[in-house]
Amino acid sequence: MSTDYEIIIIGGGPAGLTAGIYAARARRKTVLLEKHGTGGQMALTWEVENYPGVEKINGYELGQRMEQQARSFGLEIRSADVTGIASAAGVHRVGTSEGELTCRALVLAAGARHNRLGVPGEAEFTGHGVSYCGTCDGAFYQGVPVAVVGGGDTALQEALFLTRFASRVFLVHRRNEFRAAKCLQERVAAEPKIEPVLESVVERIEGGAAVTGVALKNVRTGAASHLAAEGAFIFVGTTPNTEFLAGFVPLDAQGFIPTTPNLETPVPGVFAAGDCRVKALRQISTAVGDGALAATMADDYLSQ
Repeated sequence: MSTDYEIIIIGGGPAGLTAGIYAARARRKTVLLEKHGTGGQMALTWEVENYPGVEKINGYELGQRMEQQARSFGLEIRSADVTGIASAAGVHRVGTSEGELTCRALVLAAGARHNRLGVPGEAEFTGHGVSYCGTCDGAFYQGVPVAVVGGGDTALQEALFLTRFASRVFLVHRRNEFRAAKCLQERVAAEPKIEPVLESVVERIEGGAAVTGVALKNVRTGAASHLAAEGAFIFVGTTPNTEFLAGFVPLDAQGFIPTTPNLETPVPGVFAAGDCRVKALRQISTAVGDGALAATMADDYLSQ
């Protein structure tokens, strides 16, 4: 049986939750659909220190606060997996694992997930030494060396967090300098437990029952090397969770959703927000801004 809403929001990260706050405050009948727990990648972040007005906060706690605030305005949140979407005559039909829902305005805030390296050993050792969340798994590596792969903000933040547990943190990056914020680079340079391994890429992840080391290649010289590490933490970008949207809205070559400056897609009444859309910067603060704008544009669309 279908249930009618004015606005459906797909995704419960900071973009989706903010859209929910704005839609609920506009007194629109709104439901947010999230197949996992709310918070998105934010919920896996050990420490958020660049969110305006909040000096430092755990990402999971920030997500819980956003959810509580959204619910306080009357937002309905459902745990459901979206299986497909179709539009006709100004009505969007959203197929879910819990049945079909309909709406007149739709906000796509499905977020993104961590990329894989695609090297031998990565899939085999996932959960047995290969991880994509230092905050989740760091405590399992007390007193042993680990490798962190990546050079952006997330990689350096997680490397710093892992120094709480690991005896040594090798920070592997393919370029000759990191891409992260300078303040993070300064903290990494000052941390004696972190050893940068620059101009290097992972060739394979090695081990028996669990990870024992990482084989590297220097991208400049071609020289092979080996790191003895009992954990490999991978932070090399993200892939949007937009596979279910293929054929419904246009996607770019990487699967991100192109939008207008007002976050409109070519499908009338459908907007995109957060990490799943084409944008130059993917941060909690930009996701929140997207969510606010997308819900406001959805409200304007319904008013017209």
